Amino acid sequence: MGAVHVDHAASADRGYSGRVVCRAMAPPSSSSVTHQPRELRWDPFDETLKDDPHPLWRRMRDEAPVYHNEELDFWALSRFADVERAHRDPRLFSSAHGTVLEIMAREAAREGLMIFLDPPEHTRLRRLASRAFTPRRVAQLEGDIRAVCVDLLEPLRDRTRFDFVADFAARLPATVIAALLGVPAADREDVREHIDRLFHLDPSTGMFNDVAVGAMAWLAAYMDAQFDERAGRPRDDMLTDLLHAEVPEKDGSTRRLTRAEAREFSLLLISAGTETVARLLSWSALVLDAHPDQRAELARDRSLVPGAVEELLRYEAPSPVQGRWLTEELDLHGTTIPADAKVLLLTGSAGRDERAFPQPDRFDIRRRFDVHLSFGSGIHFCLGAALARMEARIALEETLARYPSWSVDRAAAVPLHTSTVRGYSHVPVEVDACASS
Repeated sequence: MGAVHVDHAASADRGYSGRVVCRAMAPPSSSSVTHQPRELRWDPFDETLKDDPHPLWRRMRDEAPVYHNEELDFWALSRFADVERAHRDPRLFSSAHGTVLEIMAREAAREGLMIFLDPPEHTRLRRLASRAFTPRRVAQLEGDIRAVCVDLLEPLRDRTRFDFVADFAARLPATVIAALLGVPAADREDVREHIDRLFHLDPSTGMFNDVAVGAMAWLAAYMDAQFDERAGRPRDDMLTDLLHAEVPEKDGSTRRLTRAEAREFSLLLISAGTETVARLLSWSALVLDAHPDQRAELARDRSLVPGAVEELLRYEAPSPVQGRWLTEELDLHGTTIPADAKVLLLTGSAGRDERAFPQPDRFDIRRRFDVHLSFGSGIHFCLGAALARMEARIALEETLARYPSWSVDRAAAVPLHTSTVRGYSHVPVEVDACASS
């Protein structure tokens, strides 16, 4: 099959719909070809970039928007428009070979995590999953989320120093999503600790390591035990719903989820529902401490908090990298990406692209924009985005009500950096005890 060419001019006029235009194109002029400088190198496992990859991502957007890492055998797209188009074209940019670089493989998954599936399998499971996150169901959780925030923050009232992530930000989403699924309260801390281990990064093997594999095995066995219990004693929770859920088949019939599908689905919900919000809130502590005037504005006017959450997502994406498998050869910016290539979509870079956001490196809680890509786009847009936004909003409201200011001990903060997640696992803060009394 010939090369696939993206008609940028046409998509700019009509709005991109995921359609790839196949037509003959004249070879690009020498001035239009992007040449990749030899010294430009990006590696998603590079620990030296965990604190601030943005200068390098800016160079990639300017000098090599279609970047190729020969050593690790992947390509990367870093501009907002390219990342958005890729998210919206699952036929060309497939998820079926995995979305994490170190586990991507030529063999497509036939059963497993919904994020590792393409239509029509993805469509059927997505329709089922959406029932858990209807606007009505999410709205009903607001009081429960606020109560969890209060329960976590109140014991910290008399302390002048605590770990914003370990004591609060990581525990909040873990508690909320575990309760939504039906995980017993006595088990939630063990489950959260094993979810943390899923994102352990080994210098030589990345996220595919003994710690992460062991955590996944523990969680899978735990979920199987929960399903076994509900098979005999159904409860009013999502795990029971999954056990009895039916999905449509191509011929119009329906079938129950397999045990493997139910297990993988529950693991996806509980891990993604915990990790993304925890990392987003870790960034909120650091970024707002670096912008005390804007933090003071938020403390005075809580109506600004929802916009601040969106700006935080744009400014420091908790999941800055997503992998895709290119199904056909693609010409883009004068560079040809071959079929069956691993392509990394740099959501974190897209959020700082000056082609989409004026003064992108400036954090501004009053910034207005139509869209960012930190929850993805297209068919794989984060199912729990509304819940994550609500959790982050309420968490900031309740934190600012008690602590209108804080100081981060940056020397003691511990980054959490994997090939797909970026944030902090520990953020010690010092506060005025009088502010919490």
